[in-house]
Parts: sequence; C-alpha cells; structure tokens
Amino acid sequence: MGQRLLTLTGLRFAASLGILAHEINTPQPIQVDAELNLGPQPLRPQDDDITHVLDYRKVRQIIIDECTAEHVNLLETLIGKLSQRLLMLPGVLGVRVKIAKLEIFDDCEVALRMQTGQW
Repeated sequence: MGQRLLTLTGLRFAASLGILAHEINTPQPIQVDAELNLGPQPLRPQDDDITHVLDYRKVRQIIIDECTAEHVNLLETLIGKLSQRLLMLPGVLGVRVKIAKLEIFDDCEVALRMQTGQW
C-alpha cells in the first residue's frame, strides 16, 4: 500500500478574472497547480485499465472549465469554487490548489493557495 497523490503543475490558460477594467474586458493568463489526495492505494491498480483510476485528463479539463466558465471578480472566489469542484471527484479525499495571476504586476506574480479535505 501507498499514499497516492495526483499532481498537475504549470497548467496555463487565459481566464476572465479580476476587478480592474482591463481584467473584466480581456482574459488574462493564469497558472493552476493542483494536488489531489487519493488516500491509501495499492502500489499498482487492480489492472491496467484507465476506468479503475482517476483519469488526469478529466481533472485537467475540470480545472480549465471551472476557471473559464464565467467572469469572476476575486481570486479567492475562483480558488474556492475550483477546490470544491475537485473535492467532489470520486475517490478524492483532499485538494490543494494554487492559482497564480501571471501578469498583474511587472515585478511579481500574485497567487493564492487553498487546501481542503483530508491530508
């Protein structure tokens, strides 16, 4: 047995996020990192079939869909919505998410991290 974690890092795409006029009118680049705690698992799945594990393609698409579904004013709102959605996936015990706004300032990125569920 082992502790299985699914991690997606560096997922970049544009999202409509923010309260400034240029943020409301133009999607901006963000980066999402997500870690999903799948809990204790056998070292190998019962067989070599994708239907018996959490498909990371679906996780990636959920992240993109949730972050691009509609304009969101606050990064805090978006990270909360995304964390809730990922925690609803079958077999997911805990979620850690980081969302970074890559171009809000010239000299740094702004990011929030959220952790929920079991760790």
